[in-house]
Amino acid sequence: MSVPIFHVDAFTNRRFSGNPAAVCFLDSWLDDGWLRKVAAENNLSATAFLVREGDNYAIRWFTRVCEIRLCGHATFASAFVVLHYLEPTRKSVQFKTQHAGLITVQRAGDCLSMDLPAFSPTTCKTVPDDLIKGLGPSSSPDDVLEANSTYFIVFNNPETVRRLRPDLPRIETLHPYAVSVSAKDDTVDFVSRYFAPGYGLPEDPVTGSAHCGLAPYWAKRLGKGRLHAKQVSERGGEMWCEMSGDRVKLTGKAVLTLHGEFSL
Repeated sequence: MSVPIFHVDAFTNRRFSGNPAAVCFLDSWLDDGWLRKVAAENNLSATAFLVREGDNYAIRWFTRVCEIRLCGHATFASAFVVLHYLEPTRKSVQFKTQHAGLITVQRAGDCLSMDLPAFSPTTCKTVPDDLIKGLGPSSSPDDVLEANSTYFIVFNNPETVRRLRPDLPRIETLHPYAVSVSAKDDTVDFVSRYFAPGYGLPEDPVTGSAHCGLAPYWAKRLGKGRLHAKQVSERGGEMWCEMSGDRVKLTGKAVLTLHGEFSL
């Protein structure tokens, strides 16, 4: 059995930056064990599996160790493949998810715009000891919030975000929570990083789902409806975030790096 597979760098206009995702198109759903094995073999931040349903697609996402409830960059990469290679005359595509409803991605000039649910972070009432120790004694967060199984840590200085070297084994004990750190920046509206070792992602290069919480927070704090965001991981990437009621639109670019077939 051969499965069409694409590798795409999402939220970037340059190869070998942004967040790499594998996109696999299936005729029907395989056993979950096979899906995990394929994702582990790809060994990327995430692998998206898609099955055609009418004019659109059902989608699921796996890291190399488990299935995840929402993955922005792999959905963005899937839309890039559909709209640029499989059905280039289409203007938009919808993905049916198990936990996040329908996700629509449409063309926006030479970019793509993805519509996701917004998760407004609220103040964390009980801050885990391993969270503070995991960030390091000199991190001094300005605020600690939570939403959608993610701790959102806000710093006053963007250089703190860039220099942060978290204790990943401690961060892993917070699973199923992940950790997003961010700060206001002079070159863009805000910078961020994202750590999810419990999901097999010590540091995720560019995290679409994290911006479902980052965008509402920074839009309110900065008084702006549209924000330029940069994730300052080693690979790096960027996107534009726009609030629309209880939804957030993430706009950016992507680049194809591989197209072939996966043999099962």
